[in-house]
Amino acid sequence: MNEPTVELIEPSWLEDRLDKDIRILDAQPNIHDYIQEHIPGAVYFNEGLLRVPYLGRPGAYVDDEVVTHNFERVGITPSTPVAVYTAKGVFSKMGEGLAQTMMAYSLARFGVENVYVLNGGLDRWKEEERELTQLFPSIEESTYAMKKWDSFVIEYDEFKEVKDNDGVTLLDARPSSFYTGQGPWIKPGHIPGAINLPWKGLMAEGNPMQLRSIDEIRDVLDEKGIFEDNSIICSCGTGREATNEFLLFKWYLGFPDVRIYEGSFTEWSSYPDNPTVTGPLPW
Repeated sequence: MNEPTVELIEPSWLEDRLDKDIRILDAQPNIHDYIQEHIPGAVYFNEGLLRVPYLGRPGAYVDDEVVTHNFERVGITPSTPVAVYTAKGVFSKMGEGLAQTMMAYSLARFGVENVYVLNGGLDRWKEEERELTQLFPSIEESTYAMKKWDSFVIEYDEFKEVKDNDGVTLLDARPSSFYTGQGPWIKPGHIPGAINLPWKGLMAEGNPMQLRSIDEIRDVLDEKGIFEDNSIICSCGTGREATNEFLLFKWYLGFPDVRIYEGSFTEWSSYPDNPTVTGPLPW
């Protein structure tokens, strides 16, 4: 099985392939958002199907067998090209845009070889007056042979050991207010050494599902001192925001050494002995 790839696509690219052999997943925040409007051929697959509480942790991936079963119910195999999108739900008025990066990362993590993220999401699709529907597609159940890509992930024990090493850049994708002060977590601030790179600062103004130009992003990275020859560890609060930056660095920019700390600040701050840092500086 080939290592998965994730590609950012434009609405015109997807529109040209609506009648092709590509599965489209609608990851809007609420099922009623999907029922009211979706891209033709899209099947509803909310990110909530992938993470549940586990032994006290509020959000961890479901068992592999559950992931496999859910993928089969929407008719995908590892070789099925899959495009994902989300929106600020027209019915629920919910959604900040991360559902499509969380879903794309998860698809790749569990072995889908070719994943596509709709740049701008459904909001941009609608702005460009492309076709919407309320019809549900006809889906045949598939057989899914999973291969997990654990190489994408850095687990807690290794993370704690290597995060401060020379040549390692730890990123925190949360908003600056959480990074510098008190968020909803039991401890304030951030993991020592983490550089704050708020994920929304990489997205277009007015549409958190649309990536800014690569030139603009490279200017931000230069200003932050984030360089391609370092080992990049993406983190955030619960692992969702970090998926936006993991996709960016690993696939859109092609950095050679990128991993994601899925446990992120939620796991780090749950250990009483782990220190945190408040204020705008990493240390």
